[in-house]
Amino acid sequence: MDARPNIILIMTDQQRFDTIGAWGNKHMVTPHMDRIARNGISFHNAFCPGATCVASRAAMFTGMYAHNTGAHSFFNWGHHRTWVQDLADGGYYCASIGKMHFQPRDVPGGFHDRIIVENPTSVTNWGGNGDDDWGNYLHHHGEARPNHRHRSDPAWKRKFQCVPWHLDEHLHSDVYTGDAAAGWVRHYEEDKPLFLQVGFPGPHEPWDPLPRHLHLYRDKSFPKPHFREGDLEGKPPQHEAHQQFHASVDHESCIDMPKVTDEDIEKIQRHYYAKISLVDEQVGKLLDALEGEGLLENSFVVFCSDHGDMLCDHRLIYKWLMYDTVTRVPLMISGPGIGKMGQVEDLVSLMDVGPTLLELAGINPPTRLEGRSLSPYLKGGSIEPRNYVYCEDNYMIMMRGDRYKLVYYIGQENGEFYDTLEDPGELKNLWRDPAVEPIRQGMKGELLEWLATSTYWNSGYKCGEPGQYKRRHPAPDNPWLHGNTASPKPDRPF
Repeated sequence: MDARPNIILIMTDQQRFDTIGAWGNKHMVTPHMDRIARNGISFHNAFCPGATCVASRAAMFTGMYAHNTGAHSFFNWGHHRTWVQDLADGGYYCASIGKMHFQPRDVPGGFHDRIIVENPTSVTNWGGNGDDDWGNYLHHHGEARPNHRHRSDPAWKRKFQCVPWHLDEHLHSDVYTGDAAAGWVRHYEEDKPLFLQVGFPGPHEPWDPLPRHLHLYRDKSFPKPHFREGDLEGKPPQHEAHQQFHASVDHESCIDMPKVTDEDIEKIQRHYYAKISLVDEQVGKLLDALEGEGLLENSFVVFCSDHGDMLCDHRLIYKWLMYDTVTRVPLMISGPGIGKMGQVEDLVSLMDVGPTLLELAGINPPTRLEGRSLSPYLKGGSIEPRNYVYCEDNYMIMMRGDRYKLVYYIGQENGEFYDTLEDPGELKNLWRDPAVEPIRQGMKGELLEWLATSTYWNSGYKCGEPGQYKRRHPAPDNPWLHGNTASPKPDRPF
């Protein structure tokens, strides 16, 4: 019997970092997420590598940024190698239940078994054959995906995506995912260590919690969104275009943000938070199944989300832009030997998940992975903190440090620059402020260094070289530059 630990990766979709009760957010009802936090380590400054679902997941699971895979936004990425394949090659049985957001949808991606759940209101095939497993489950019960309500409901845009679930509970996509994951665990019989990825579709819009979860937030007060009059005037024009686009698009996600009121905002928050509590209940269902089957004791449980949601900050909604409420995500790890209620404030990235899980599995992370293992933190130690984390999506590159944050818009004069210490809500864009010009120019120079190094380092993958390949390190004092290839391969500089 292989005694290596099981690895359980629980992912939500579009969950902000400030939505876990145990992290000091008293308005949240998340007892099962709190359980993971209490039994492990919370990374309070974790950031995603993409500001949309596909871009973030593609970077996270390939271990490579979008400039190395081409997987910006909703582009194909299913043909790339994932670190899931490295786990499978290393002897793990790999299964995915719920949302992975591969494109095309039905690729194995290294998994031996998949139960597929896409966005509740997405097009049904999404590059696959027929409907996904949840859609077929609906059909088997005489129901259909709740698509195109923006065309059948004249008031849809003014409902602000707040539509409590209207069918039996077991038909909800998040409940289906929780039930499927718990049932799969109870029937797991492979004589191999398990890697199980469970992807919940929520709290991605539409915000359709079960009525009983909505009731939990009936009398609660919520944090006020980040906003000031004239908020968008000093921002690149894409911000106002984002607001207008979602008010006019012929799509299920249309929402009338230009006309939002304070009462509307509270309604949106209430439904969003209630949907997180719905997902939390399903997380508990999965943890109970793992415990009941005797698997939890020897399992590392990783909890994260692919990105956040602006949730009316700046009178904007969803993702696509690089505000911290989009790019900063919850990340927690519990498991054997990890201290309880630990906290890490260093900058980390979802790019670090792959190297961390491979090391926990006793597998040497391949060269192409651009993150770094968090395992020293799990053992009570530390590593030299990063200076910056990065996020890429469409035409934007975010560079986020402990204090300053730069968002570079490719080919445009406009950009964003924030002092997150003085302005945590990112209300004042300092892109053209002469007082920070030296800092901004210095960061742009470091951004160029990061892009050049990352592109060079991953040329081996693009050339089809094996998992471990050698590239001379760009540092002048590296012995490889002087022919001493017997020296250990140096750590990459990011």
